[in-house]
Amino acid sequence: MWAASSSSLIKLVIGIRVAEINNSTITEFVLLGFTNSVELQIVLFWVFAFIYAAALTANFILMFTISTYKKLHTPMYFLIFNLSIVNILSISVTTPRLLLSFLSHSKTISFYGCITQVFFIIWALGSELLLLSFMAFDRYAAICHPLHYTVIMRKEVCVGIALFVWIVGMINSAVQAGLMLQLSFCDSNVINHFFCDIPAILDLACSDTSRNHFTTMVADVVYGIGSCMLTLASYFFILRTIVRIRSIEKKRKAFSTCSSHLFVVSFYFSAIIYTYIRPSSVYSLDKDKLVSLIYLVVTPVVNPLIYSLRNKDFKEAVKMFTGKLKFLPT
Repeated sequence: MWAASSSSLIKLVIGIRVAEINNSTITEFVLLGFTNSVELQIVLFWVFAFIYAAALTANFILMFTISTYKKLHTPMYFLIFNLSIVNILSISVTTPRLLLSFLSHSKTISFYGCITQVFFIIWALGSELLLLSFMAFDRYAAICHPLHYTVIMRKEVCVGIALFVWIVGMINSAVQAGLMLQLSFCDSNVINHFFCDIPAILDLACSDTSRNHFTTMVADVVYGIGSCMLTLASYFFILRTIVRIRSIEKKRKAFSTCSSHLFVVSFYFSAIIYTYIRPSSVYSLDKDKLVSLIYLVVTPVVNPLIYSLRNKDFKEAVKMFTGKLKFLPT
């Protein structure tokens, strides 16, 4: 009898201990990344290192040129300046960590490091969506209301737009990251991605994620659909105005002022909508990795090139600076 009681007690203690282990808090995650091949990781290291260096160089040159060349002190280039800051933030949140994993072959990231990455990624993505929408509105004001453009996009309005974009983006990311801190992770800690993405993390949680899914859905509607609708509405009125212009030369000039931005918007919005707003039934983490590269790695390189190479004023500024460098004493 005593032996049976002792055996039951031991089983109960062992059961409690196993339950404690299974429900223990996970302190780190494992990011699977792209490949386990050492040779391929070395190749990817140099590819991503080059892209990262190119993105930083291009965006810093663009920011420096805009800030020092007075002719570029316009509302559109003020928004592009902020866009460059967002680009530097978005690529710097993920790429250095990815480069380190390629070198050290360590794929682990701490729990708080993962949540911090989520915070800055959501901040950057939300801010970029809003900035692209306001840039579309700027083109709408310039083409559809050229006589009132300086009043509509005056300095106070531009500063207000920038503050709104950064503050609203930070509030959204703080809410998302704060709710994730309240989740429990007690089973798998393996994330099939190269960064801490919200959908992948929520799939690992063993506690109720209904609030997380609700706030994510609200953010998707406000940032994704709302920004997209504002952008589409702006370009609807832009195209309607361009069609009414009789002069072919004026039509070409009007379209050239917004064609670059339209390409960036189409490129960026397509990737974001595919990743965060499509039905959950069609999720594919392997495809998500490739699509994520578009808005986190490729876009920060493409944006400064598109907004600089096609602009005559920017080319003049670069020629002026390169001309001054030739006359510097050696």
